[in-house]
Amino acid sequence: MKILICGYYGEHNLGDDALLQCLLQELPKGWQPLVTAADQELVQKRFKVASCDRRSLSATLRALGQSAALVLGGGSLLQDSTSFKSLLYYAALILAAKLQAKPILLWGQGLGPLRRRRSRALVRLLLPLVTAASWRDPESAGLAAQLGRGTASADLLGTDPVWRFPAQHWRGLGGPIVLAWRPTPLLNDDGWRRLLAALQQLAEEQQREVLWLPFHRHQDRGLLAGLAAQGLLPTGLAERSRELQPERPEEAMAVASGAGLLVAMRLHALILGALSGAPCAALSYDPKVAAAAAGLGCSCHDLRQLPSQQLLVQQWSAQLDKPLAQAAVQRQVDAAAVHQLLLARSLPGSTP
Repeated sequence: MKILICGYYGEHNLGDDALLQCLLQELPKGWQPLVTAADQELVQKRFKVASCDRRSLSATLRALGQSAALVLGGGSLLQDSTSFKSLLYYAALILAAKLQAKPILLWGQGLGPLRRRRSRALVRLLLPLVTAASWRDPESAGLAAQLGRGTASADLLGTDPVWRFPAQHWRGLGGPIVLAWRPTPLLNDDGWRRLLAALQQLAEEQQREVLWLPFHRHQDRGLLAGLAAQGLLPTGLAERSRELQPERPEEAMAVASGAGLLVAMRLHALILGALSGAPCAALSYDPKVAAAAAGLGCSCHDLRQLPSQQLLVQQWSAQLDKPLAQAAVQRQVDAAAVHQLLLARSLPGSTP
C-alpha cells in the first residue's frame, strides 16, 4: 500500500534529510512511500522513493488520492512562523485525508509556534481529526493538550526522531572547532562581533582550525563570506576558517566526529553532533535548541541574550575535547523509539 509522507523534504537541508531517512527506516513492511519534495530528483535518487511536488497543493492532493494513509513527518509542520499559508496547506491535506477516511499520523512532530489567533483556532479544529500523534518534546504535547487534543491514548511523547540516526565514533582529540551556524535576525552586528571575537580568541589560544559546516544549502552556505564582506569577521579568524559543503547528513557527522568542539545553532546539527560523539555547545535561536542542549547537559546561550566574550570563551574552552556524557545521549536515543512504535500501532496491516 502507498503512504503519503509530507514534510520539508528536498530542500537541501541536512536535518530534514536525516528525518526522512529515519522515517523510511521505521516504516512497517508492505508500505510504499510517496514523498512530497521540492527537489524531486534529489529525493528520488538518494532515497529510492517515488515523490510528488510539495510546492503544488493540487499535485500533493492527487498523491493523497493514490495513498492509503497520510503521515506528517518530522519537524514542526503545524505552525505559522513560516506563513499562515503554510499552515493552510497542511490543513487541506488533513481535511482531505479525513474525508477519504484515511489514517492521519503526526510523526515526531513539534507543534507551533502559532502566533495568530486564527492559527490556534484552525489547529484546534484539526487535531481531533488526527488518528494518532507522536510529539518530539513536552512543550508540543502540552500545546496539543491545550488545543483540545487531550491525553489521547494513541499519542506518544519522545525526543526528536533524528536521535535514531546511526551513530559514529569520536576521533576529534585536538581537532578543529566546527560551526553549524545560520543567518538569523536575532543577531545584530554587535552580536555577531561578540560571537566572532570569542571564537577567534578560543581558536588562537588553542591553535585550532575553524570549519564552517552549513546544514541548509540555501540559507547557511556563504555565511562565512557574508560576514567577511560586512567587515564583521576578524582577520585572525578569517585566516583559520574555511567553509565546507556537505551534501548528506553522514558527511556532516564525519566532520563532527573529528571535531574538538562543535558549536551548533541548528537543532539537528546539535543532535547529529552528539551522535558523532563530539563535544558540543549550543546557541539557541529557538526553544527547541535550548531544550535539546538541556537534555544533553551542554552549554547553551540564547542569541537574544548573549553573555560576555570572556564567558563564551571560558565555557567553550571547558568543553573543548571533552565529549558529552554518553548516558545523556543514550537517553535521548531511547526516548526517540516511540516514533517507530506509533507507525507500528497505527498503520493497517502492521503489528506493534
